[in-house]
Amino acid sequence: MPTDLDRARATAARVIREEAQALSTLAGTLDGGFAQAVGTILEARGRVIVSGMGKSGHVARKIAATFASTGTPAHFVHPAEASHGDLGMMLRGDVVMVLSNSGETPELADLVSHTRRFGIPLIGVAARAESSLMRQADIRLPLPFLPEACGIGVVPTTSTTMMLALGDALAIALMEARDFTPEHFRTFHPGGRLGARLTKVSALMHTGEAVPLVAGDTPMTEALLVISHKGFGVVGVTDDGSRLTGIITDGDLRRHMEGLLSHKADEVMTRAPRTIGPDALAEEAVAVMNDRRITCLFVVDPGAPGVVQGILHIHDCLRAGLG
Repeated sequence: MPTDLDRARATAARVIREEAQALSTLAGTLDGGFAQAVGTILEARGRVIVSGMGKSGHVARKIAATFASTGTPAHFVHPAEASHGDLGMMLRGDVVMVLSNSGETPELADLVSHTRRFGIPLIGVAARAESSLMRQADIRLPLPFLPEACGIGVVPTTSTTMMLALGDALAIALMEARDFTPEHFRTFHPGGRLGARLTKVSALMHTGEAVPLVAGDTPMTEALLVISHKGFGVVGVTDDGSRLTGIITDGDLRRHMEGLLSHKADEVMTRAPRTIGPDALAEEAVAVMNDRRITCLFVVDPGAPGVVQGILHIHDCLRAGLG
């Protein structure tokens, strides 16, 4: 006898298969309208206004957020609120994208009429090609007319999954067309783990007088003072051209304990230390430090090999949310 758990798993597998098949069908139906939508949004002087009612509205909010975070200015306008003043958020130069599975959602009427009155390009997303929305839209992105995965045909499931995927496809196509880079993404995601992962070394490193450096012929008595005063537990050793030639760590101090104060810095240092560039991701620096079991990396100028620009400590990365 099948258990309740067996039935639940079977239902879950069926729903996922049906929605996956719907996405496959959607991918095969994309036509010139998709490219036209991308081109229209790229040429827009204003923002993309995304709207929908009910479950389509929830998807529209997510699409607007994805657009905004990937270089396409966008925001969501609720169709009911639009009829009570929010139509003022839609201006010439904007592009409006409206989602409705049936294409006949009554709450959308005022919003659609506003786009027609003021010549604002309208992108319609619906499953019924002859619906009011699709007839009035300048650009049509039809969804395959497929049954919902609920089994009774009334719960938005398959349709909203296709809308969400179509929105993601538009966002990524626009992102690629704009040559959107990880650094751009970092600009829109400064907080949280994602922002931390995209932080560059240059944003976290210490520079100027904070960097512990001594010349190669510096007596170890002075080098120890620099290590103590700067607070990184290390000191970099430079040559006459200000290029990093070595580093002195606590391990080097232990290895030269006997007669340490009679030595010079370049006699105690470890040569050719591992360094990193200022444009590297801080996450890469953390990986290097973990792999080498070290706590600091000197940051050197890639355009002038060996010239020190700063120093990065593992604690700087931990404070930024890495590690």
